[in-house]
Amino acid sequence: MENLVALEQSAHQHIKIDTQKAQSHAKNLNMIPVVMAELSQIAVQQPIVFAKNSETGEFTLNALLGFEQHENLFYQQSQWQGVYLPLQLQRQPFFVGDTHSQQTQYPVCINLNSPAVVDNSAQSENNLEPIYTQSAEESGYFKQIKQCLGHLLQGEIDNKKLIDALLKYELLQPLSLEVTFENNKKTKLNGLYTINQEKLSQLNSDQITLLHQSALLPAIYTVITSLGQIYPLIERKNAVLNLADD
Repeated sequence: MENLVALEQSAHQHIKIDTQKAQSHAKNLNMIPVVMAELSQIAVQQPIVFAKNSETGEFTLNALLGFEQHENLFYQQSQWQGVYLPLQLQRQPFFVGDTHSQQTQYPVCINLNSPAVVDNSAQSENNLEPIYTQSAEESGYFKQIKQCLGHLLQGEIDNKKLIDALLKYELLQPLSLEVTFENNKKTKLNGLYTINQEKLSQLNSDQITLLHQSALLPAIYTVITSLGQIYPLIERKNAVLNLADD
């Protein structure tokens, strides 16, 4: 259970973050939210798909990490196996405070129950990062975290802009995927969406120009290209199954 509190230098001076354990927040996720700014990095290792939020019904942008619920094929042997670590994992165990208020700067919160939080100043292992320096200033690590949170906040705005455009031009379609693994086990992914390439090709020049001027075309083509990462993801699954059979 999360225990989110506003970060304060006076109260959290001695807390350090185990960056490797921070990655463990992904171990039971078969999808992770991503933002437009990181699509190029995501697309070289994971398929990018759309899904509907079960509570709001709104579309979200995600990297697909596994074929079953709670299966993350990129989190193996207690660490992240990908080249790029998504922003949603980079920022762990930090969160942005209330974003519905009228203030221009939002408080940074920390999940004190995260396995990454080490409240012991005596430990000095290489993977432990301080939040504050001994002179009570923000550490370089924490400044990077704040930048990451800023990217995620802007990413929510950018993602909405992309999804609104895709809905306007009716470019989203269900992605029905049935996969057979090497052990003949089959699985079918439902509830995912991708971009309808046929409808995209039928847009007129004015519509394409608007997408280009809105800087949305690169994201659209990146999402389409990323679907090729389904095949390496299947290979990861087969490798896991083969290890289980040994």
